Amino acid sequence: MQVLPNQPDNAIPFSEEEKGNQLFPVFVKLNKLRTLLIGAGNIGLEKLTAIVNNSHSATITIVAETVSPEVYALVANYPLIKVKQKSFDIDDLNDIDIVFAATNNHILNEEIRKVTHERGLLINVADKPELCDFYLGSIVQKGDLKIAISTNGKSPTIAKRLKQILNEGLPAELDETLQNMSALRQTLNGDFSAKVKKLNKVTQSLINPKKSFAERNIKWLIWVASVLLIGAIGLSLWNTEPEFQTFLINIDPLFYWFLGAGFLFALIDGAIGMSYGVTTASFSLAMGLPPASASMAIHISEVMSNGIAGWMHYRMGNVNWKLFKILILPAIIGAVLGAYILSSLEHYSAYVKPIVAVYTLFLGGVILMKAFNIKRKKADQKIKKIGLLGFFGGFIDAAFGGGWGSIVLSSLIAGGRHPLFSLGTVKISRFFIATLSSLTFFTMLGGKHWEAVLGLIIGSAIASPIAAKVSNKISAKTIMVAVGIIVMIVSLRSVIMFILKLI
Repeated sequence: MQVLPNQPDNAIPFSEEEKGNQLFPVFVKLNKLRTLLIGAGNIGLEKLTAIVNNSHSATITIVAETVSPEVYALVANYPLIKVKQKSFDIDDLNDIDIVFAATNNHILNEEIRKVTHERGLLINVADKPELCDFYLGSIVQKGDLKIAISTNGKSPTIAKRLKQILNEGLPAELDETLQNMSALRQTLNGDFSAKVKKLNKVTQSLINPKKSFAERNIKWLIWVASVLLIGAIGLSLWNTEPEFQTFLINIDPLFYWFLGAGFLFALIDGAIGMSYGVTTASFSLAMGLPPASASMAIHISEVMSNGIAGWMHYRMGNVNWKLFKILILPAIIGAVLGAYILSSLEHYSAYVKPIVAVYTLFLGGVILMKAFNIKRKKADQKIKKIGLLGFFGGFIDAAFGGGWGSIVLSSLIAGGRHPLFSLGTVKISRFFIATLSSLTFFTMLGGKHWEAVLGLIIGSAIASPIAAKVSNKISAKTIMVAVGIIVMIVSLRSVIMFILKLI
């Protein structure tokens, strides 16, 4: 809560030199004061809810001619709240310390403000900043930690957005830190200087907080896994595929096509957080690769590109580790299962290919629709079944060559998750999913279509760090429209070609 000085009605307004937010932020102990709330409709309910959510033991008197059922239902849980169903009169201000006017009668609200000031009391008038002595800011609370946000009455929407960002960005465990600091404070002895030195020593760990093994070594885990996987595949190809050695001397033009495609699609994916799989799958099918080989090429290339992108997002603090832990294991299981099933159907690629093309056609339409209709649900409507979402996204991604970002990232954002943290978490999760599904594909299929694989690996690896840095500087809508149209055209071409062959 933020309080304005109690000004008389004829007070001189602030000069031009005093522009800006002149509010002085304070936290009021409402449980030690006597509060009067005038009005018990929708506006009164909103004010009452804000008060009791922050001060459960507040002593409140409600005066209103009409009291909504919702107010009665809320009051039933708070014995210190009294309801007087009557018209307001000046005697209601007796034995009151602070006043909230929440009627829909503007004339009455002004009269209430006048008599309240005559009593020397502070008042908040709903939806009338110019009549308020104090505002109710947006509140972020993590246990005993409470942060109030004010825009000086200019934009409640901005305050709510900041509240949402802080609620998601501040960990719930922060309250545990506060409790530990409180316990430490009780044990401190000595003079003020000694106490400060002790606290400085303890709080130094907050600057360099203790991290889990995975968080401390994520950089090396990504690079070691990438180098080992690509090294193992390269050594295997060298020993078993004579064409691979020839390739190193006489590079197939197909390599350059996939090199450029990998670079372009990784840039797009980094900008909007999705579509690398679906665009690369559409391109690979159009270039004649069977579905399983196309998916293998895509996922092997994603090991390095997503490792780099994931590391960049980790360095920028864009990873929600709690979400990552819930998402990763089901996603890996789904991806490995999808890779195994698709590899088993490689001999039927002529029939699987149009199915994948229909899927990418549908996904292109989804991307196109999202470009024109990106909505987020309220924070209390966050998607709950994260594990199931991860399994489904991992399976579809491996079995059909793409869709992890389109399915998982879009679902998280649509379910109220913060876009930036969702993007970073999905990217770093994709690294592990791509690694396990790639091993499954390679075990089942061997070193097929290595021109496409190497082209995508190098192209996407070059683009990934660039994409991570510019992801918030490119118009996502424009890119999504272009991607949706291109994917749909390429996929539709594959479907038509299959139908013509049948005819």
